[in-house]
Amino acid sequence: MGIGYLTDQRMMNHRPGPGHPERPERLRAIHDHLRTTGLIDRLTRIAFGPAQTSDLLRVHDRAYLDRLSEACRQGATQIDCEDSKICRDSEQAARLAVGAGLAAVDAVVAGRAIRAFCTVRPPGHHAEHGRSMGFCLYNNIAIAAEHALAEHGLSRVAVVDIYAHHGNGTQHRFELRGDVLFISIHEHPDVQYPGTGYESETGQGAGEGMTLNVPLMPGADDEKYHQAMTERVVPALDRFAPELLLVSAGFDAAAADPLGHMAVSAAGFGQMGRQLVSVADRHCEGRLVGMLEGGYDLTALAQGVAAYLEALG
Repeated sequence: MGIGYLTDQRMMNHRPGPGHPERPERLRAIHDHLRTTGLIDRLTRIAFGPAQTSDLLRVHDRAYLDRLSEACRQGATQIDCEDSKICRDSEQAARLAVGAGLAAVDAVVAGRAIRAFCTVRPPGHHAEHGRSMGFCLYNNIAIAAEHALAEHGLSRVAVVDIYAHHGNGTQHRFELRGDVLFISIHEHPDVQYPGTGYESETGQGAGEGMTLNVPLMPGADDEKYHQAMTERVVPALDRFAPELLLVSAGFDAAAADPLGHMAVSAAGFGQMGRQLVSVADRHCEGRLVGMLEGGYDLTALAQGVAAYLEALG
């Protein structure tokens, strides 16, 4: 079994407009770097199609789906907030991003790939049940988790979010639940969008203790991230013993990123990847699916993704 790789050039048709940091060139930079380094030849391409409405309804309400579809059809330029720019092709690109996650879960659980990575856009972890936030249209990783539980009979799925911005949408989806452990390591909400993800947010009701937020102060580097992963993230995963590990793989904690204030190097992303692989090997028969989230400096993004992919094996 190899490392599965899922992407589709049609996701570059989502065009937020001039000056927007979540631009099509992000995917092109990753593709070019993987080809230049030869890493692309070591990955196994997995075919996929767009998610169906029934898949999206596992996380989002019908009114939001209809609103987004209609906004794109009419050529609107944003939905719900100034950050979430759209165009006519945005909804189709977003369905493809979700579809990649579903196919990656299917492949990994079925044993056709030991691990997989989805180079997708738009990102997803800010998207809430009934609205878009922060560049995100559909919550790709949350839908993948629901799919794993519903279609593959799993009972314990872990989502680890290494995006510098807190995954508010993913947390809100699962914070009342006991079957999904959500862990986010991110820049402190006092200084970073969206202002959620305090350490005191630990889940509620049946989900009490199933949310772990690890906020770090600006300037956190490889050493700080390694310490947080070693002392907080990995022990929590070991206690939970997931059957599948999903990763919201954001690369905006890179030192050069224009939207973050952290100082992680490409090697640091590789180290986090190796730690997560070790968890997957201990508890999930190696099963790990990563989905691209943020990362807005093109060079740092491409190098971070490559280092993370190298860590997958």
